Amino acid sequence: MKKNNVFVAVDIQNDFASEGGKFYTPKPSIGFLRQTLFPFIRKRNIKVNEIISDYRQPRPGDQGDCCHPGEWGYKSLVPDNLKKSIWVKCMNSPIWVRENIGKADTKPGLPYPDSDGFGRWLQKNMGKPEEVTPVVFGLTIDCCVLSVLQELSWRGYYPLVLRNAVDHASGKMEDRDKVLETPIPNWAKVVSWKDIQGELE
Repeated sequence: MKKNNVFVAVDIQNDFASEGGKFYTPKPSIGFLRQTLFPFIRKRNIKVNEIISDYRQPRPGDQGDCCHPGEWGYKSLVPDNLKKSIWVKCMNSPIWVRENIGKADTKPGLPYPDSDGFGRWLQKNMGKPEEVTPVVFGLTIDCCVLSVLQELSWRGYYPLVLRNAVDHASGKMEDRDKVLETPIPNWAKVVSWKDIQGELE
């Protein structure tokens, strides 16, 4: 049985993706997303399931502080009319959440894992592993995208990662390609835009 492709965006937020963001580096994938992927899927009425971050402190084990809800750095570059659903995480792995996650003008709680909640969100918005193939893209392939691919794989999905639509934290394509070569194939298949485009035409 052929599985339907479903699109999953990870952390395409201003603090990572836009000049002036707290952890910004120039990233080639952003131009591809804006000029190619988003217009293409909009014409075909394809929606995106989005995973974004609320990285306010406190976050034991990670001193980074960015993506504050209600602020410019938190805002996603995925156009609102393309969004199907949103899951907000507070650590690299998508199973980590907190009290008041994603809520502006609130005091965030400490991170805690909600594996069951993430699993319910996946099945409600994407489908069961035997029904769909996740196509994952976003930032960054060496950190949060990697964590999402691992989690999907461990839950029985067989995710694809879109080469043109991911970047390394450094923004260097050679660094991206090294990670796509190893270790990514342990958890996902790397595909080109031409591969995915052909399936959607």
